[in-house]
Amino acid sequence: MISRPLTLSNRLGLHARAASKLVQTTARFDSAAWLSHGDKRVNAKSIMGVLLLGAPCGSELIAEFDGEDEAQALEALEALVNDRFGEEQ
Repeated sequence: MISRPLTLSNRLGLHARAASKLVQTTARFDSAAWLSHGDKRVNAKSIMGVLLLGAPCGSELIAEFDGEDEAQALEALEALVNDRFGEEQ
């Protein structure tokens, strides 16, 4: 299992479009995927779970992956977050 903190820098945080892109990214991998924000921990392959985190801009998320492709999954998620989910702001 590997984990890493990720900071949301897109203006709207984990809104519907960003959450959808996050779930699409994590679903490409076989590894189990989890996100934590505050005292909430959810399956990162579940759109409802990700939306329930309610994480605004500036929030720190802890991404955890467990499986054979965990390193690649974490890299892909980190790239998505660092790219601000493809949003301009």
